[in-house]
Amino acid sequence: MKDYRKLVVWEKAHKLVLFIYKVTRAFPKEEQYGLVSQIRRAATSTPTNIAEGCGKYTQPDFAKYLQHAFGSIQEVQYLSFLSFELNYLNKDVYSSLEKDINEVKAMLIGLIQKVRNKR
Repeated sequence: MKDYRKLVVWEKAHKLVLFIYKVTRAFPKEEQYGLVSQIRRAATSTPTNIAEGCGKYTQPDFAKYLQHAFGSIQEVQYLSFLSFELNYLNKDVYSSLEKDINEVKAMLIGLIQKVRNKR
């Protein structure tokens, strides 16, 4: 078992959640229970799965939760693109999100590979 707060990927994913919450406050009210809810849940799921995986006893279990986190960040990437296409995000915010998302994805891929090779 590990302390998830010591993982840089968890920290970056957590900061991404805070940013997602901030930028989605300006989305139209009619999206509150649609796109806003969906992107926030997907964003929150990423660091949550990392944290939950850190509480598991075996490396394969940890890897499984990291894989779930990766699926969630993929969802965030699509939903941020959709938000941009719907003109809910401006180009600068979208570019910043893309950069942050890609960093988290790369870190997750590296950690998944590392954890899987420890068997």
